[in-house]
Order: sequence, then C-alpha cells, then structure tokens
Amino acid sequence: MVLLVLGVLVWSAVHLSPALAPQRKQALWDRLGEGPYMGLFSLGVLAGLGLMIMGWRGTQPELVYLPDPALRMPALGLTVLGFLLIGFTKSPGRIKRVVRHSQLTGVGLWAIAHLLLNGDSRSLVLFGGLLIWCVLEIVLISRREGEWVKPDAPPLAQELVGISIGLVMMAVFIFAHPWLAGMPVY
Repeated sequence: MVLLVLGVLVWSAVHLSPALAPQRKQALWDRLGEGPYMGLFSLGVLAGLGLMIMGWRGTQPELVYLPDPALRMPALGLTVLGFLLIGFTKSPGRIKRVVRHSQLTGVGLWAIAHLLLNGDSRSLVLFGGLLIWCVLEIVLISRREGEWVKPDAPPLAQELVGISIGLVMMAVFIFAHPWLAGMPVY
C-alpha cells in the first residue's frame, strides 16, 4: 500500500506544482529550457504512474464496502463518457463549450466509475486519490486562468477527431487493463 500511496502523491505533486508554485516552475523553465523542463516533468509523471502500478499490483485488497451490482451499467457509462472527454483534450469540440477541463473531468468520471465498481482499500486509495487530485487541479487551473471564455463550435469533422481519439484510448486501456490492473475488464 505504501507504493500506491506514494505513487498517488508523486503524481499529484508533479501535476499540482505548476499551479501551486508558478514562480518556481517558471524559474526552473528559464534555467533548464522548455525541452529539459518538460522531460523532467514527464519523468515525474512516469515515476508516479510506475509507483501506482507497482503499488496496485503489490497490495492485497481488503473489502471496505460492497459495491451495488445495479451501479455496474451506470459506472460503465461514466467510463465511456470519461474516455470521450479525455479524447477532446487537444482536439476542439462542442463539449468544450459545456466542460471547461475535459481531460480532468474525464479522469474524474473514470475514477468515480471505479469507486462505484470496486469497494476495496486499494481502489479507495488509487481512485479516491486521483479524484481528489482532479478536483484540486480543476479549481487551481480555473483560478489561474480566470474567467472561462468558451470556444466557438468547430466543424463536425473536427468533432469526430476527438470522439475517435477517446474511443481508441478506451480500446487501448481495455486491452492493457489485465496487464496494468491484473484483472480483465468484464
């Protein structure tokens, strides 16, 4: 469980640091340059992800609550919606006129879905921790960016790009789920 907690903390700290300490981020950016800074940031993200995977796989789950089987389909729907939102991270879409932070909202929905489907201790740490990170990140980024200026609606062809990216990502995660989580998507 220690590696899992450490992984969530490293992931969160790396992602939250630009919003919590923008001067420190800028000083590091100025000293290192864009490429090395982004490389260092990416290494931190990968370290957090690696720790989360190792921690997940190395932690014996203990039942905390029994998930309601009736929530299975709504949770799967949240997961699909989450991946579709993530697909619009860098692609324009009408959804960005409704959801300001599509990637973080998508990850948050994914985390909620997993909390609905899994009632064990390691799920609470991983998905609960990532959900808290998403909410904090959304608040901090919104505060930093100020008033939300909604984008214009893109052409339908560009809308399909975001949907396609989300569906491809979902397929990759379904395929990789047994390796990442040690269990298939069922």
